[in-house]
Amino acid sequence: MSQILIVDDDPDLLNACTVGLEALGHVVRTAETGNEGLTEAAIRAPDIIVLDLGLPDLDGLEVCKRVRSWSDVPIIVLSADGSEDRKVEALDDGVDDYMTKPFGMRELDARLRVALRHRRTDDERPTELDVGPLHLDLVHHEATFEGTALDLAPKEFDFLAYLARHVGKVCTRRMILESVWGPGYAKEQHYLKVYAYRIRRKLGDERGQFLQSDPSVGYRLVAPDH
Repeated sequence: MSQILIVDDDPDLLNACTVGLEALGHVVRTAETGNEGLTEAAIRAPDIIVLDLGLPDLDGLEVCKRVRSWSDVPIIVLSADGSEDRKVEALDDGVDDYMTKPFGMRELDARLRVALRHRRTDDERPTELDVGPLHLDLVHHEATFEGTALDLAPKEFDFLAYLARHVGKVCTRRMILESVWGPGYAKEQHYLKVYAYRIRRKLGDERGQFLQSDPSVGYRLVAPDH
């Protein structure tokens, strides 16, 4: 049986999907907010996520981006917004399929089966990262440095998380920009100087000993024991 997580703030839709999909042999769990969905995804490790974009606390695409930081689990969007721009944005941000509301249960089941056939079985990665004194909680976007909470903007967190996943290795500017900001930002290299400066100030690392830069290539994190 497939474990399905549905994240949507419409109780009637959740009930209808639960009844319909369980009748087709799936096991269904639900969440009504983005943060609830992130917690469920991290704890339960579902086989597939069905995600609404219009959630009360987080944009659905932000939920998708956070999940993608630790998992390649298939994500199918259910949205009332059927515009081409929104679909392209969602697919660029890591969504595997996009369905517009209203929809039929048989079509949803068929798309679930297709996504599950293509699912990788070795896609899970840690939901928390530690690099020396830096601790990152990828699920809740929380960070501490030497035990003190860091007030990081979303892109600052994502920048640090990308470097933390490749600790000790120099990541090129292009790699960072495309992974954190998206494919359309590969030439915006001035972003990185600004964000690196802000992050170093918040870490008390103004000399760049922890978040190091290579003027000709990019950036890397170096833990004290590296």
